[in-house]
Formats: sequence, structure tokens, C-alpha cells
Amino acid sequence: MQKNNIELAGYLGAKPIARFLPSGTKVVNVRLAEGYRYLDAQKKELEHTNWHAIVCYGRLADMIEQLNKGDNVLVGGTLQIREFTPADGSKRRVYEVIARTVAKIDRMSNGDADIKGNNPQNQHAEVATGGGDHAPEDGWPL
Repeated sequence: MQKNNIELAGYLGAKPIARFLPSGTKVVNVRLAEGYRYLDAQKKELEHTNWHAIVCYGRLADMIEQLNKGDNVLVGGTLQIREFTPADGSKRRVYEVIARTVAKIDRMSNGDADIKGNNPQNQHAEVATGGGDHAPEDGWPL
């Protein structure tokens, strides 16, 4: 059995950037930050932040494009690794989350998190890429 499923909750690092593939499919790229705190050997509290590249297609791209830097979101999708060679000849490897679901998380006055539109029908927008777990092959962000 194989399974490629990832779920991340974090904050958008910038306003999502939209573009179109040659096929006309809308694509939105955004960076997601999530992190944690821990104590080092000297009991000093440190913080570590992980940055993730998120890619959204179609209807999901329309939805996430409306969000802003700093918005708290829950992203579900698959991890994709692609390799390419830029003009300088060096090999590059990119890890991206191809989003299947995105939900904006709002903070309530008591500090609890509330996923926007608690109804599962409205909780997130889903996208069908037409290729199952694979994104369209007619173009990739570099």
C-alpha cells in the first residue's frame, strides 16, 4: 500500500500569486509557514519555522487567491517532488504541496480556532485536477 497525504496548518507568508498555464488552467502559488517552540539544552525557549510551497489549481486557486498574508489556513493535499535544471546548469529539487482542500481558520474571541463555515460542504473548496493525485503536466512554476 502507498499513501501520499499531507495536512498542514499555518500562516500564509505572502499574498497568493496567480497565473495561468498554457491550457488556461489557473494556478496560484503561496508559501505557508508553520512552526513550533522547544527548549534547548540550556532550557532556553527557541522557535523553529518550516516553510512550505503550496500550489492550487482551478476553483481552489480562485478561493485561495482571495486570502492575504498572515491568514491562518488548513491545507490538505499531496506532496510532489520535481526536479529541473535551470539555465545555470545546476540540478534543482522542489518539494511542493499540491492542495486538494484549503480552509481558512478564524480565531474566536476566547482564543479557540474555528474553521470558517463549520459545515463540511462549506468548510473548504476542493479541486479536481483531472489527473487524480497529479497536477496538470502542461506547465510548472519554476
